[in-house]
Amino acid sequence: MRSPVLSSVVRPSVRDTTAAAANPIPDRPIAPALPTRLRPADLLRLTDETGEDVLAGRYDHLLPEGGRWPLVDRWATRLVADDEVDIWLISWTPEKSTKLHDHAGSLGALTVLSGALAEYRWNGSELRHRILAAGDQAAFPIGWVHDVVRASDRVAVAGRSDPGPLDPTLSVHAYSPPLTAMSYYEVTGHGNLRRTHTVLTDQPEGDL
Repeated sequence: MRSPVLSSVVRPSVRDTTAAAANPIPDRPIAPALPTRLRPADLLRLTDETGEDVLAGRYDHLLPEGGRWPLVDRWATRLVADDEVDIWLISWTPEKSTKLHDHAGSLGALTVLSGALAEYRWNGSELRHRILAAGDQAAFPIGWVHDVVRASDRVAVAGRSDPGPLDPTLSVHAYSPPLTAMSYYEVTGHGNLRRTHTVLTDQPEGDL
């Protein structure tokens, strides 16, 4: 049953619930180069499954009362928290970018539930731009530096001129291990990336 709070949100499903139930996150040895046993594919699956739960109304008790989504500042609520992973739901508002940042020692992933996000990622020599529309996913390995903002009301997405309703624009994010710090960056006049400062935080995708 679709959540009454999210009755206007329609997202293409990328989860096969039968396969997901039959294939839990496997018990694997910890890779010495990574701080978590979870891999990007695991986080992508978790954000997709949790997104389905959001749309089904299982987290309605954590959503803004009456579906009154903030119109000025981004909003977020933590849906899952343990020693291994944090999962967040974020509502995005126009022109509120996260600024260029990394996730310190955490891997990350997201699934867009509704609307569309614009991501600007540093590829080592320049910022690359892409649009993530409802149903799209992205994973963030350690060292990933990006800026994320709600896409404009009309964007080109895979040949479509409009990604659909952007209110609310929602995405589910997972971080493993849970976020403890983020560094912020700027692109210098010489075309290099320079770290400006590092903050201790457990908030997702920059200051809300």
